[in-house]
Amino acid sequence: MLFCLRPFHFPGLDYAPAMSDSTSFVREDPWRIFRIMAEFVDSFQTLSQAGPAVTIFGSARTRPNDKYYHAAAAIAKGLAQHNLAVITGGGPGIMEAANKGAAQGGGKSIGLNIELPHEQTGNRFVNLPLHFHYFFARKVCFAKYSLGFVFMPGGFGTLDELFEIITLVQTERIPQFPLILFGRDHWNGLLRWLKSEIQDRSKYISAGDLNLVAITDDPKEAVEIILDYERRVGHPGVPPKAFA
Repeated sequence: MLFCLRPFHFPGLDYAPAMSDSTSFVREDPWRIFRIMAEFVDSFQTLSQAGPAVTIFGSARTRPNDKYYHAAAAIAKGLAQHNLAVITGGGPGIMEAANKGAAQGGGKSIGLNIELPHEQTGNRFVNLPLHFHYFFARKVCFAKYSLGFVFMPGGFGTLDELFEIITLVQTERIPQFPLILFGRDHWNGLLRWLKSEIQDRSKYISAGDLNLVAITDDPKEAVEIILDYERRVGHPGVPPKAFA
C-alpha cells in the first residue's frame, strides 16, 4: 500500500560522499526517490483532508512585539473564524504569529516545517504539523492546497515564494487566487522597481501582470479579499493544472 510510505530512514542517505567519490551519487539515487515519495504521500494524504486553506508567508526573524507579527496573527485568526485552515512554514516569526492566530480562532493551524541549520524550529501553535527534508516537496504543498496567499514582510524565502506563486498564476498553471502583499512600506519599493524596470523599460512582463497582486495595511481587508474570492469563485473543483 502506498500509504505505508511514511518517512523513515533509507539506507545510505545519511552518508555525505567526498567530492572525489563520483559513483556514490548514482548508488544513492534509487533510494533517494523513495524518501521523496514518502514526503509527498504523507503530506498529500494529510493536507487533502484539511479543507480549504490559505498560506501565509513571512520572515522567521520577526519579533513578537513587531506590528507585522500582530497583523499576521489577526489575519490568521480572521481566516480561521471563517473555517479556512492556515498554512505556514511552521517556524518562528511571522509563521509563529499566523499559527498562533489560527489556533486562537479555533481553526486548523498547519505548519510545514523544514530541516535547516539555522532559524527554523517548530512553533508551539501548530496543531497539524508536517516535517520535510526537501524544499521542493514543501513548496508544492504550499501551492497545491491553498486558495489564497498572504505575503508578509520577509527576506529571500518570502520573495522566492512570492515570485514562484505569481509565476504559476501568470502562466495559468494555478487559478488567479488572491495574492496579498501586506505592508505598503515594505512592498512599495519592489513594486515601483518591477513597474519601472521590468514592465515599462525592459518589457519583460505585461502591463496587467502587476495587477495580479493586491496590497494592503489592513488585516480585515486582507481577510475580506480572500472571503470575497471564496464567495465568488468557491473552492477548486479539480486540481490546478500545475498539479493535475
